[in-house]
Amino acid sequence: MLLAVSGGPDSTALMHAAAAGAGRAGPALHVATVDHGLRPDSAAEAEAVARGAAGLGLPHHRLRWEGPHPATGLQAAAREARYRLLAACAGGIDAGLLLTGHTRDDQAETVLMRLLAGSGPAGLAGMRAERPLGPGLILARPFLGLPKAALVAWCRARGLATLRDPSNADPRFGRARLRALMPALAREGLSAARLVRLAERAARDEAALGAAAAQALAAALREEAPGRLGLDGAEVAALPDAVALRLLDRALDRAGGAGPRRLERLERLALEALLPALRAGRPLRRTLRGLLIEARPDGGLSLRPAPRRGGPRPGSDPHGRHGAGDAGLLGKGEPTTYIGPECDDDPTAAGKGPGAGLAHSPRMDR
Repeated sequence: MLLAVSGGPDSTALMHAAAAGAGRAGPALHVATVDHGLRPDSAAEAEAVARGAAGLGLPHHRLRWEGPHPATGLQAAAREARYRLLAACAGGIDAGLLLTGHTRDDQAETVLMRLLAGSGPAGLAGMRAERPLGPGLILARPFLGLPKAALVAWCRARGLATLRDPSNADPRFGRARLRALMPALAREGLSAARLVRLAERAARDEAALGAAAAQALAAALREEAPGRLGLDGAEVAALPDAVALRLLDRALDRAGGAGPRRLERLERLALEALLPALRAGRPLRRTLRGLLIEARPDGGLSLRPAPRRGGPRPGSDPHGRHGAGDAGLLGKGEPTTYIGPECDDDPTAAGKGPGAGLAHSPRMDR
């Protein structure tokens, strides 16, 4: 088991509670600290965590983010690098579980950011207590139901030294600006508790829609030539839009679609083009996530790897809208939309202690 520990109160509580609860028969614990190299003190902070881990008899891994850092979108890039490094570290020690110290406060901030970005139920569901991070690796957040204040108090009561990351209050970053607004929003009724409750409701709705989509996908699958995923277009067309969207998302995954999943792009393709074409019996060809999606006159719907293209065709719009130069590009005269890399901006109980959160984590015994 790998513990992601930055030295703040949340992850410090995680490290000490996990060490206390693991016992001799429990899983082997390792601690990892990601040094992003963004602040002069980051190396010293990683060393402080290493000393704390050594005091508990736990091996420590310092992971450094190497290479150029982007001028914009720094926090998003740092997050991607952090999970990539942690996943690689977990693979190196054969860990099947990665634990982080995310709290209820983090969940509330995530939901607020996604609310401002106009996310649907999947985004408003916030962070999951558990999710796959890679082959054979589960990311778990055992403190997601605990307020940060409870962890701060827990560390203070035990005399544990914790670190403070100044970037958490840096107004250059959107999350920090929203964090500063949280007290005012709470006074108006938009408290952390209500944001978390919204996430729970959205998660329930998303789970129901996802289950319906999975069932519908199984019913709509049809045999196709090797290298293609076939669907019954009439079955897909008869579904409510919300279920059809999720079916198509799963179909893209199943067919080997690459790149990030962006709801805006999937909605635009499905709601404005593909579903209307299926319901009207019109042929259509579009690409998304590296796949060619084809609705045929016989009612079939297929997904297969899209032909490679060197760049926009003459007369086409580089932003992905078809123009006169695209007509007939893939045959039969249907205009084709080449959707480029998905680069839309991504705006990821009181009285209980960390030990309780860990004890109820469904993965602590693995």
